[in-house]
Amino acid sequence: MQHKVKVTVIDKKLFSELQTEYCADPNSGMCPCYNAGDEFIFERYGIADDFWHMGLNTLKQTSNVAGEIAGGTGFPHCSEAWDAISRYIYAGLQGGSIMRGWMNNERVMIACCSDGTRPVIFKIERLDYKALYIDGIYQDASRNEIVSALKQINGVEDIVFKEQYTEIYMKENISDDVIREAVKKCGKYRVIKID
Repeated sequence: MQHKVKVTVIDKKLFSELQTEYCADPNSGMCPCYNAGDEFIFERYGIADDFWHMGLNTLKQTSNVAGEIAGGTGFPHCSEAWDAISRYIYAGLQGGSIMRGWMNNERVMIACCSDGTRPVIFKIERLDYKALYIDGIYQDASRNEIVSALKQINGVEDIVFKEQYTEIYMKENISDDVIREAVKKCGKYRVIKID
């Protein structure tokens, strides 16, 4: 099984009274690096290793249309935020429990950066998937047939087709044999490998 980590900005706070009292610029305002709703996907499969680049190019969704923000093409994550969330991202990418016993789902953690005057609050989620290499997928019709068969398996959350393989996202581990059997029932496709 493989793992990705999805990081979502769920809120931003501003403590203007603290900025007025303590900051060199008392009108600093909210954090300019993140926006509520920003989504980042960290990957560590094949040649991808987003963790070691402090999340450069992990930004997948944002409402900011003006200027570069954290996780984009030229700006990795803010060091204050990275210090607070990187340990959870690393645990998730390794398939570990992000926060067992504290959160109601050990694959999730809510954390915030350490800026005390304008903290950003993040939701960190481990996404579990298997990389499925299938021989015989050539067109959208082939993909639709395979999606239909795989979605019949209890616990399958999503299916994403990549250039070389298919990602099957799961709520919990599904045996390789169950996946192979579902693809085999489609008739003309053969599972070459499952990572």
